[in-house]
Amino acid sequence: MKIKTLLLIGFGALALAACGKTVEPGNGGVKINKLAGGVQSEALGSGWHGAMPFVERIEQYPTIQRTYTYTREADERGAENEEITFTDRTGLAMTADVQLVLSAQQAALPKLYTKYRLTFDQLLAGPIRNDVRTAIARQTELVGVDQLLAGGRQDVIRKAFAEVQRKWAADGITVSQLDWIGAIRFPGVITEAIQRRTQADQQVNAANAQVAVAEAQAREKVAIATGDAEATRIRGEALRINPQVLEQQEIAKWTGLCPRNGSGTCVLGAGANTMVQ
Repeated sequence: MKIKTLLLIGFGALALAACGKTVEPGNGGVKINKLAGGVQSEALGSGWHGAMPFVERIEQYPTIQRTYTYTREADERGAENEEITFTDRTGLAMTADVQLVLSAQQAALPKLYTKYRLTFDQLLAGPIRNDVRTAIARQTELVGVDQLLAGGRQDVIRKAFAEVQRKWAADGITVSQLDWIGAIRFPGVITEAIQRRTQADQQVNAANAQVAVAEAQAREKVAIATGDAEATRIRGEALRINPQVLEQQEIAKWTGLCPRNGSGTCVLGAGANTMVQ
């Protein structure tokens, strides 16, 4: 009896699971009639919802912000290369990885599914990615490589973000962020040219620094010489105006061995301490 009861409960649980689906927290659901192709007009909130086996199915969409990346490397959706390709105004091809943050408005889910008939991952890999690529390419085709290198890439992604945000807001998708991941990947010839220019700039900066040091040292020498000359001039002018200064200096240095007035010849030494007239 107990075994039969357990079996009945198990079969009941399987039947219940087959007749419905749980919409996970942070998601909204759309109930779809697989036979008629119709969509229930009211979106489903999180929780368990019944569905007729083989007739109805429930598709989920994220209603809280989620981050997705389009990169050359493998990500959460697989190993496929999803990097964004675009060109500058000269037609030079380049690629980059980008990051997208978005969510779906629950009330708009039935209309969203009716229009595209795609799951959310399919939307990301198809229409949304195409619009991101188109928006970025539209902006990069207006500028050159030099502008992208000089900070213009941020203006490009800002304008592309506004375009994608506006386009998908009409379908109930809120795009809250679009950013570059890392640097733009330029062709090898451009990368080499950038490296050569960087080296040249560094050499020019080093040469300019040496010139600046030499000029500073020259200015210092000129300043010292000018200061010495000015000091000499001031001393000469002072002596010319005040000749008694020399006499005061002579008094300060006088030892008392010879007359201070300097008349005659003073002979100093062993046995000679007389004044010769």
